[in-house]
Amino acid sequence: MGLSARASRLPSSVFRPKSLLPSHLSTMRTRTIFGISISLIIINMAAIMERADENLLPAVYKEVSEAFTAGPSDLGFLTFIRNFVQGIASPVAGILVLNYDRPTVLAIGILFWALSTGAVGASKYFLQVGFWRAVNGFGLAIVIPALQSFIADSYKDEVRGTGFGFLNLIGTVGGIGGGAIATVMAGHEYWGIPGWRFSFIVMATLSCFIGFLVFSFVVDPRKKSSGQHDISKQSDRDELIEKGHSNINTVSIWMESWTAMRTVIKLQTFQFIVLQGLVGSLPWTAIVFFTLWFELIGFDHNSAATLVGLFAAGCALGSFFGGVVADKMSRIYPHTGRVMCAQFSSFMGIPFSWFLLRIISPSISSYSTFAVTLFIMGLTISWCATATNGPMFAEVVPSKHRTMIYAFDRAFEGSFSSFAAPIVGILAEKMYGYDAKSVDPILGSPREALALSKGLFSMMAVPFGLCCLFYTPLYWTFKQDRENARLAAAKETEMI
Repeated sequence: MGLSARASRLPSSVFRPKSLLPSHLSTMRTRTIFGISISLIIINMAAIMERADENLLPAVYKEVSEAFTAGPSDLGFLTFIRNFVQGIASPVAGILVLNYDRPTVLAIGILFWALSTGAVGASKYFLQVGFWRAVNGFGLAIVIPALQSFIADSYKDEVRGTGFGFLNLIGTVGGIGGGAIATVMAGHEYWGIPGWRFSFIVMATLSCFIGFLVFSFVVDPRKKSSGQHDISKQSDRDELIEKGHSNINTVSIWMESWTAMRTVIKLQTFQFIVLQGLVGSLPWTAIVFFTLWFELIGFDHNSAATLVGLFAAGCALGSFFGGVVADKMSRIYPHTGRVMCAQFSSFMGIPFSWFLLRIISPSISSYSTFAVTLFIMGLTISWCATATNGPMFAEVVPSKHRTMIYAFDRAFEGSFSSFAAPIVGILAEKMYGYDAKSVDPILGSPREALALSKGLFSMMAVPFGLCCLFYTPLYWTFKQDRENARLAAAKETEMI
């Protein structure tokens, strides 16, 4: 607080990063490739690395289990600690973005996740892995809301679903690559380093490089709201920093943050989307056990990686397709089209979970059936975030509060869904008889695979159904909240 107070007495030009960077970097920020801005390209590269980092540990659960003698509940704890820290720390992103430009905030978050990822690969004890997974969650807490608000500001209302869908499509490519490469590398050694550890070190190095690109070349899409006309030569980052620090004279960072928090939390649309997200995010957290489940059935590393990759590919295409469909539906039914898409997608999780986990014979001979089911399942159950949640959040708050609303969504959903992974492990071990000591490192264990599948089904089918139900109130609340946001934006424009 003291630093902010001293900063407010200095000329705003002190905070312009342009003076600290070579002139060719400022020029580079405004360039395009095939009509797409350098900034948007790098942001999508960051999304690729973020998703790859998220999928890295689940892809090598089997090797981590062997290295640290850990069972499903222990592995679930690693996912829990990362998601829980990510959830409770997400509002930090909203506070930072209110006062600093998003490229800097994103670079800080990427640095946290990169260093923690490398540290996991070097850890000798299970508790060390747990600590660095918590640090990883803090980094993701900063990055994900900032990425989402960046995309929201980069697209118009009528195509925002497509924008979120494309971001998720590109990000999922990273998830597929990160998970598949790590799974394949896990079966080898590189210069005496176990493959699963080496994959973490490689990921950390690439993430650091992406963080450098984000800080150096990305421009925040927000514009300074001002009556001045001769500002086109200033970069967006210069405008944001100058605006942010000049405002500190009248409104403190904490008061502005508190105002944004109250604005977001009192919205009924936000409340109901968060409510469905509390249960709707549980299946997605439980899905991290898919790779382990397939390996327990008896599939080798390559086959398990391919199956999980097919599911991820289906999710990637489905999220993009869902965003496009929802954009078209929102033009026909402006206030309800996106809600219909979300309910369809969440409902489809029920029959697919039942068929995948309870009907298909759990044997390597069912490979083709698993592959087709996983791909189609991914196509249909992955619409909600891109078709509905992301676009609707952007329309019910002013532009300056968008990062805050995405941050609080992650705070509530992430902290609650973090319990899903350990619950799956506990159910598998305590209720369904999973025994880690009975698992053959090569052949797996059909008995343990069955126990894990029962735990997974418990955390998927029911939450998907509740998620579908909890979207229903949005048929009435979204219209009013969007109209209020538009009126507020119009008043702000008139006062400038």
